[in-house]
Order: sequence, then structure tokens, then C-alpha cells
Amino acid sequence: MEAADAHPKNPPQPETVTEALVFLAQLGYGDEFELGLDGLGPVGSAELHELTTAQVDYQFRFEGPSDPGDEAIVLGVTCGGRYRGSIVSAFGPAIDPEHAAVLRALIRPPAG
Repeated sequence: MEAADAHPKNPPQPETVTEALVFLAQLGYGDEFELGLDGLGPVGSAELHELTTAQVDYQFRFEGPSDPGDEAIVLGVTCGGRYRGSIVSAFGPAIDPEHAAVLRALIRPPAG
């Protein structure tokens, strides 16, 4: 899916993962990306983008009401400047160390 130019200045604060995914899909983040140790790409595709070419445009965190293990993160990501998609991942204590390292590399502060 090719990227559009519009980015709302004040995105909504969705209450659920589903609401976050609907918001992102409305902006053209329609592909579901998956993280791998070597990069990320659309689910079910052999296409892989290096993390250095990915930009996190939106980030939403969710915490379970009573269980910290229910933490999740939803990211709206642009890869290579033209492909948009979303990533849903466990976050916090429920995430394995290798996956956490990849997420940290992806959610890096902007250069400059």
C-alpha cells in the first residue's frame, strides 16, 4: 500500500487496539506488518524492509485494566518512504527479549 501525505496533528487516543487499527487503516496504514530479527514486512510476504528504512508515524500503548501482562503497542509505520502498515505487539513484561530489542530499534528517536 503506497503512502499518502496527510498526518493528523492531534490523532485520537483510541481506547482499544481495534480502534487504533481502524484509525490507521483510514489513513492508509492497511498492511499488517510483522517484526523479524532482520527487519519488518507485510505478513505472509517475503518482502523485508530494514529497520533503518522504517519510520514510526503513530504509536499507541494499551494496558490491561488489572494485569500488566496485557500490555500491547500498536504502531503506524512507513517503510522505505512509501509503504504503510501497522504492527501490533505485546509490550512490557510479556515480550520476549529478542522481540523487545527489535522494537527498541524500530522506536528510535528521530535523527537530528
